Amino acid sequence: MNRPLLLLLTLSLLLSACSIKPVSKTKNVTYSATHDLRLDVYAPRRIKEPKKILIFVHGGNWVHGKKSIYPFYGKGMARKGLIGVVIDYRLSPAANYEGMATDVAEAVKWVKDHCRSFGGDPDNIYISGHSAGAQLAALVATNNTYFEKLGMKNPIKGTVLIDAFGLDMYRYFSLSKNEKDTIYRRVFSDDSATWKKASPAHHLSKNMPPFIIFMGGKTYPVIRQINQEFYAAVTKYQPATQFIIVKRKRHVPMIFQFINPRARAYQQILDFMGATPNGAGNRPEKK
Repeated sequence: MNRPLLLLLTLSLLLSACSIKPVSKTKNVTYSATHDLRLDVYAPRRIKEPKKILIFVHGGNWVHGKKSIYPFYGKGMARKGLIGVVIDYRLSPAANYEGMATDVAEAVKWVKDHCRSFGGDPDNIYISGHSAGAQLAALVATNNTYFEKLGMKNPIKGTVLIDAFGLDMYRYFSLSKNEKDTIYRRVFSDDSATWKKASPAHHLSKNMPPFIIFMGGKTYPVIRQINQEFYAAVTKYQPATQFIIVKRKRHVPMIFQFINPRARAYQQILDFMGATPNGAGNRPEKK
């Protein structure tokens, strides 16, 4: 583990230890026995009425990452009065993008089927993702076939994108000369038609759930360009879509900002979801 990540995780633990709000944690719940995939649920301790749910899909170039790195996100959402769910999914080379998106859809189905047991509202399920995880979150939100294969309607009420990577892989492969693209081609193949099929930008419609898009002011140039293009495309269907540029934030710090319980992004997500903050500790972070 590199030193910056270790420092961030240490800070996360310290802030969690200092938090006043108790959180109920249910970890390593199996949502796919076939692939031995699990998720963690974070909920407020005292729930008087069903809570809105935010599912998180981690990033990692579709080849690495795991839910155990991100308890701060689930806990942070629970402390704001939501149900936070953090999931694992298959990674390359065990699965391509389609298998990963299928895993995400199955996790959403599990949450809808079981959320009442931990105080969640099955009619208020939102999905979020960082980097490659944002591509998967946006794909299942915009392409209903993943839920149709599970015998259900798309239950997602809104999508939170955090410095998304992979929103238009067709466009990405036409722009990039990066030597690391070989790892992406294992996920998306060498077929340009598949690149479009895998890209949320090519599944936009007037009936899709609404988006809120966060982008780091100092993120990678290709992420900046494709997020801006994606936002422009989304606003053709949803003119009120929020595109929030977080100044001074690079790609990885865009997710680790949620370690700070006063990060402004919390309130912006709550507003997007129409949720009420659960008590104190919600003053916005100064930029």
